[in-house]
Amino acid sequence: GAEGSTLMSYFSKNQIQALKPKITFSTLRDLQCPVLQSTDLQGKPEESCSTEELFEWLGAVLNQVSLDNKSSSFLSTYCCPEPNTVVEKAFLCTITGFIIPENIIQLLEQLCCYFGEPKLAYWLTLTVHGFADSPVSWRENEHGFHKGGENLYNFVIFRNLDYWLQMAVGAHDDCPP
Repeated sequence: GAEGSTLMSYFSKNQIQALKPKITFSTLRDLQCPVLQSTDLQGKPEESCSTEELFEWLGAVLNQVSLDNKSSSFLSTYCCPEPNTVVEKAFLCTITGFIIPENIIQLLEQLCCYFGEPKLAYWLTLTVHGFADSPVSWRENEHGFHKGGENLYNFVIFRNLDYWLQMAVGAHDDCPP
C-alpha cells in the first residue's frame, strides 16, 4: 500500500545500500595448537584432544586470550590442552557483516583447496557466528538472548576432507536441525 511506496521512496532517495562485509587478516606466530585426529571426537590421552577441548581453545584464540597460563594474568590462566604442537604461523581471517549461506559454502570450498598444496595445515576451521541479538536463530524460531546470545557453528576440516561440525546455541533456543 501507501506505506510501502513511501518506504521505497525513502530508501531510494537516501541511497541506502547493503554494507560490504569488513575483512581483517592477521598472522599468529608460534601458536600452540591442540593435536587432533579426525576419528577421535573424544580424544585420547597423550594422542589427541577432544572436540570440546578444541572448541574452548578456539574461543581463546579468536578472543586473543593468552595461552601461557601465567599466574600474574588477571584475564585468564587458560593454557592449550594436551597434547599440543607449536605452529610457526597460523593465519586468521575475520569477515564481519551479513553473509548469505551461499558465500559460506564458497568459503568452505576455497578453504578445502588449501589442502592441495604440500606442507600446509593438517586441519583448519571455519566459525560462523549469528548476531548475538538476532531475532531468530535455528529453524526460524525466536532467539532467546538472555545472557550471551550464543548462536554459532564451527566446521573443523581435516586434510583427508573428514570434518566435524560443532553447534552452540543458548539454553532457551531451539536445537539446530
